[in-house]
Amino acid sequence: MVKIIELAGKRWAIMPEKDYKRLSAQAGADAGGPVLPKPDAEGNFPAVEYARVSLARKIIKARQQAGLTQAALARRAGIRPETLNRIEKGKTSPDTATIAKIERALETVGATAET
Repeated sequence: MVKIIELAGKRWAIMPEKDYKRLSAQAGADAGGPVLPKPDAEGNFPAVEYARVSLARKIIKARQQAGLTQAALARRAGIRPETLNRIEKGKTSPDTATIAKIERALETVGATAET
């Protein structure tokens, strides 16, 4: 249930915290992921760092939408929680095998929810 109130001439929507967290996670606003790097003076982004952060944000968003903790996703993917944590912080570039494990684990969660 959403309640609309007006304060200081502005309209505000008030909703249960649970609904807010769900909507934030769906929008990626509450992902808590690393910040994208800034471009240099010529407008170029550091490619590797940008790719790491972009991947990290996508994994965080998918994990949160699946309702999994880092430990739960790591367990499902067959990787160490520390590895997933470094990936989600944008500190390391995972190899394709690790990305595939994470992807399969997230797909499994989605398939389980649909059945």
